[in-house]
Amino acid sequence: MAGPKGRNETWATETTAVHAGEFVDPATRASSPNLVMSVTFAPETLTGFSARDEQDYEGFVYGRVSSPTVKQLEDKLAALEGAEAALCFGSGVAAAHALICGRLGKGDHLIVPDANYVGIAELARDTLPRFGIEVSYVDVSVPEEVEVAIRPNTRMLWLETPANPTMKLCDIAGLAALAHAKGVRDVAVDSTYATPIATQPLALGADFVVHSLTKYICGHGDAMGGAVIGRKVELDALNLEASVHFGGILSPFNAWLILRGAATLPIRMKAHQEAAMKVAQFLETHPAVSRVFYPGLASHPQHGLAKRQMKNFSGMMTFQTKRPGPEIAARMVKELEIIHYAVSLGHHRSLIYWIGTDDIQASTFRHDANQLRRYREYAGDGVFRLSVGIEGADDLIADLAKTLG
Repeated sequence: MAGPKGRNETWATETTAVHAGEFVDPATRASSPNLVMSVTFAPETLTGFSARDEQDYEGFVYGRVSSPTVKQLEDKLAALEGAEAALCFGSGVAAAHALICGRLGKGDHLIVPDANYVGIAELARDTLPRFGIEVSYVDVSVPEEVEVAIRPNTRMLWLETPANPTMKLCDIAGLAALAHAKGVRDVAVDSTYATPIATQPLALGADFVVHSLTKYICGHGDAMGGAVIGRKVELDALNLEASVHFGGILSPFNAWLILRGAATLPIRMKAHQEAAMKVAQFLETHPAVSRVFYPGLASHPQHGLAKRQMKNFSGMMTFQTKRPGPEIAARMVKELEIIHYAVSLGHHRSLIYWIGTDDIQASTFRHDANQLRRYREYAGDGVFRLSVGIEGADDLIADLAKTLG
């Protein structure tokens, strides 16, 4: 048991989460993964000075290229997604930036959702055009809009499902087939909300999967990280530019923390879903709540797609209230005891935050009139984004009830 364990087709997902990428240390017989903080390594054979000269060397030379603890996490993530390889970065945005800017250049065209995670939405609107990357923003839940947006120079279709914060879904298999048939080279899916437990985009035809490891895969809210997962030949090329040249690498200590969290991902996602379903059903019948978006509810506009595409409905939902959101949010800040009024998501503790439509339109989405109309159809004047943790559902319901009035 001296080498890392890869993907085993006969293992249950729970077994893969615990054992993939891990091994008993041959020197110390340590059962848990080692935390290797070293920046530099003494190679066993003569290697070149540049990372370009180390492509055929299987060992470790310098931490910006690769390091043991990070490599163990990458192997585990690849196994969970059924992929050949994974690359880890310092945050989810760093991973997205690495993939987009590592694969695209001046004159290339990118299609992104018209409403998605703010870090990527603002990267697409504020940064990419300065480097000559053309970007179109479409409702990716409508395949016809994606088809119309594809140009001869479209090189990447970026998907996010479920989307943050609207909870819209998109058909990964259908859109991947459409994009590839139209000559689009890369289909990338931000699957942070779903996790590998719910959805494996590569099996549905996507080329790359992106995760903010900070969220569900870490699961404890104590380490930031991101990952790009896909084919080994493409990730090897991406590593040279995105890791070595961009430099947004993951700390081994954070990788070690995320390794610990990933081991319990399957059982945590089961608990997240069970609690979220009870909370969503409570909210849907509460007189102060006007609408709930949770993929596990029959009322979700794409519940059918959710049942086909997701093996787990996750712990994420949004809801609208009849009273002004800021008024209720102010009560939450002062009165919530179990749920934390805080940003982020996917942690073992529940988190909630008010996302006002006018605010996010001004800062991030900047929709035209038609896009704004459609966004308001989902979000109204704003939504509460609720990340349901693994606490008792009845305790969460009682906590929410006293602030909803």
